[in-house]
Amino acid sequence: MSNKFAQFVLAASLLAFASIPAAFAQAAAAPAAGSTKIGIISMQDAVLASNEGQKEFAALGAKFEPKRTELKSLADELDSMKKQLDTQGSKLNDDARADLVKKIEAKQKTLTRSSEDAQNDFQAQQNEAFQKILQKMGPILDKYAKDNGLGVILDASRPWPEGQVLWANDTVNITKPVVDAYNTSSGVAAPPASAKPAAAAKPAAPKPAAPKAN
Repeated sequence: MSNKFAQFVLAASLLAFASIPAAFAQAAAAPAAGSTKIGIISMQDAVLASNEGQKEFAALGAKFEPKRTELKSLADELDSMKKQLDTQGSKLNDDARADLVKKIEAKQKTLTRSSEDAQNDFQAQQNEAFQKILQKMGPILDKYAKDNGLGVILDASRPWPEGQVLWANDTVNITKPVVDAYNTSSGVAAPPASAKPAAAAKPAAPKPAAPKAN
């Protein structure tokens, strides 16, 4: 699941911070007068927590349920054949044993190929749904930043050291208010608890395109 989206950066600058995290923490918690106002958001969490995101990924999970059932059936058949070889292999003649081994190898190849194809298809559709919501969320994020006087927003979807954010006070986390604003704008009602995906997998480091500033 390695499809990557374009890097999201609302403003291209980063805070310079000392080698110890405490210095950065102090600067974030109590910025000096006239300094750039910072916002932190997890775009992954924002998309997955939105009403539209929950609806899209629940539907996607239901769509692939038959394929998961099919793969489980194949895996069960393979396990049964392997058990047969373990328990009866020594009692079979050479031709019968060779035929069973050949069938196991063929079944294994079918299962592996089908699993990889299903995984790739699921990831592609998952990332497509993610990108669609991400694009629509861009203007909401842009408006929120302007309305609240934010000069920089950093994406905290990736943990340090891969991501941009080493540490941030919860007071600068704008994920929830942006999700609330997006839910209001999208008009999509919150899905019932039974329709929410049980454990939605997060696409790898989604990075939306930067929203165009007015």
